[in-house]
Amino acid sequence: MTDLVVVSLEAWDDVWRRNQYLVSGLLERDPGLRVLFVEPPDDPLHALRGGSRPAFGHAPREVADRLWTFRPVKPLPRRVDHGADARIARAVIRSARRLGMSQPLLWINDPGAAAVAQLTDWPTLYDMTDDWVVADRPEAERARLVGGEEWLLQHAASVVACSPELARRKSGQRDDIVLVRNAVDVERYRVPMERPADLPAGRTAVYVGTLHRDRLDVELCVETARALGAEGTLVLVGPNALGVEDTAALQRNGVVVLGAKPRDAVPAYLQHADVLVVPHVVTDFTESLDPIKLYEYQAVGKPVVSTPVAGFRDAPNVVVGNASSSFSGEVADLLARLAADSLEAMASTDALASAGWTDRVDQLREVVEKLITPTSDRR
Repeated sequence: MTDLVVVSLEAWDDVWRRNQYLVSGLLERDPGLRVLFVEPPDDPLHALRGGSRPAFGHAPREVADRLWTFRPVKPLPRRVDHGADARIARAVIRSARRLGMSQPLLWINDPGAAAVAQLTDWPTLYDMTDDWVVADRPEAERARLVGGEEWLLQHAASVVACSPELARRKSGQRDDIVLVRNAVDVERYRVPMERPADLPAGRTAVYVGTLHRDRLDVELCVETARALGAEGTLVLVGPNALGVEDTAALQRNGVVVLGAKPRDAVPAYLQHADVLVVPHVVTDFTESLDPIKLYEYQAVGKPVVSTPVAGFRDAPNVVVGNASSSFSGEVADLLARLAADSLEAMASTDALASAGWTDRVDQLREVVEKLITPTSDRR
């Protein structure tokens, strides 16, 4: 039996991201695989300060066959509790042992979770999905992330990157990084679905993805909504990690914020959009991405307007707005041409058929199999 502990940057929920596609694919391929999926810790004090109801983690719970989730808790800020990361790491170790996972393979997304690897002799896979060390973070948090990543790049048994840019950036610290890009289940996105009831009537420009200042240009969204005026609506679909003021500013200017949607509902929002948009900031952080939405957008074959961010600026059938006025103007122009029936249909990119999650699972499985200690040696 193979055991896998995944320390993730996101919870296991209805909004599927890279980890869930890959983990579920591995479980399907290997009937002897068991997975403990470690979600980000609850932070009750932070929740209280933000006006939210605090949560206090949960013990391992089985959410699917051979799949458990565990959520630790961080009761005090790290500036007060300097041992917070080690304490969380020991909770992860105890939860794995509670499930009988004595010598699992460790899969880490969050460089801040390096303590789990440091406190065990578990073979470790570091899967880099974003360049978190260049994200806009307070200096203390950034130092923690830098230290964790440096350790993982030096000591992890294997390192995977989701984008060529990420692999290039880290090549000076590690020369054997394996590229496993993101993907899309193309056929699932092409099965016709009914128009979502909460999608506004009339022409829509739709963005699908997590709403976060690391990626989303809030001011550009406001500009775009104003440019559309009565001719269309900017719609944002996805988990909302923006502050209250940012959300209010968007809604005050006519942007419709629909919130998170289950993965099976997402294709309908893309299919029934008139234009798909990527109003992202252009930073060192966004340059490191291999956006899943690129694959999703192209699978449905709708017109796309994007800021000049990695992936989209070189993709076929994408209109790139190089300045705020250009971006909002391009979106408004496309909607106007659609209303006048003067926009030619944009073909979906059939090359994406070879970029399904099945292929990515195969790639990752090769990496995992090289790291798994034979069962006879794990007694």
